[in-house]
Amino acid sequence: MSDELVQLLTPQGERVSNHLYDPWIADLTPGQLLGLYEDLVVVRRIDTEATALQRQGELGLWPPLLGQEAAQVGSARTLRADDFVFSSYRENAVAYCRGVELIDLVRVWRGTAASGWNPYDVGMATPAVIIGAQTLHATGYAIGCAKDGVDSVAVAYFGDGATSQGDVNEAMVFAASFHAPVIFFCQNNQWAISEPVGLQSGLPLASRAPGFGIPSLRVDGNDVLAVTAAMRCALDRARTGGGPTFIEAVTYRMGPHTTSDDPSRYVDPAEREKWAAKDPIARVEAFLESEGILTDEARASVAAKADDVATHFRAGCLSLEDPEALSVFDNVYSTPHSGLARQKSQYAAYLAGFEAPADASADLDAHASIDVEGGER
Repeated sequence: MSDELVQLLTPQGERVSNHLYDPWIADLTPGQLLGLYEDLVVVRRIDTEATALQRQGELGLWPPLLGQEAAQVGSARTLRADDFVFSSYRENAVAYCRGVELIDLVRVWRGTAASGWNPYDVGMATPAVIIGAQTLHATGYAIGCAKDGVDSVAVAYFGDGATSQGDVNEAMVFAASFHAPVIFFCQNNQWAISEPVGLQSGLPLASRAPGFGIPSLRVDGNDVLAVTAAMRCALDRARTGGGPTFIEAVTYRMGPHTTSDDPSRYVDPAEREKWAAKDPIARVEAFLESEGILTDEARASVAAKADDVATHFRAGCLSLEDPEALSVFDNVYSTPHSGLARQKSQYAAYLAGFEAPADASADLDAHASIDVEGGER
């Protein structure tokens, strides 16, 4: 493991040569590069729209990814359909890249469903809110892939704060011991809610993995090309029997931890400005312009796509209906369970207690009508 940060694009959008990682992105066509740029713009627009929906009372909560678009898009777009993702709650850009429907991104946050999508339809488990638990799931899935003799890879996404959780460390022990084809993708966004990453580690987080026997690397998480190259390298290692890899994508959370958080209470404005100058979209935009790839026509097309996605995203959110109350008991067990049936019956009786008798409702309506006609109301 080297402390060196893998970077292929400077914050100003200048291409940096790297003999180790250049070959991993040498095949990217102008169309594919433009596609990455479009992804970055679209997922930022989704995030902005979701934040606005929460502020307007349409979502109960939302975990913004502002500033982390390159880490998520660059890694997700390298995956095959048969790979499987296990994420935390902030990987909405990964979900978008995996083909999750826009409306499914907000079901949980609007409170209309217990989960957003069918994991097997898109090769991505629904988000894990328990910090770090998904690393164990990913490791177990990867061991299963190895035993099945397939070269599919599991990817666990988590934040810097999760690296102090026992689950993450236990997952790395198992992954190293069983040579599991799993990638531990840590988005070090510098903050574990209101605590800085330096509080839990004086060394780069990537330096922890070699202690478990897992090779690791640090990559500029705001550089979509560097993330793509690093992820392709790790995927190749996993598919060819090289076992797990730990990637620390060094990025920054430009917004709140969730919309219930107020980062102005603990973030130094000067630090935020420093990271704003490293914006992942601005740098790839500058690069594509210098290469003659991002024309005025292409830029307009991407902007129109973002507008269209935002419109459908908002409409889908507002169209979600409240679930039937007793559906909370569905899918709890795979087979009927007498205890659950009893609870459902008791809850149904409880809800029925709030319903006014039909004749009482009629009397109230008649009384209201008389009052209005009598001019007393």
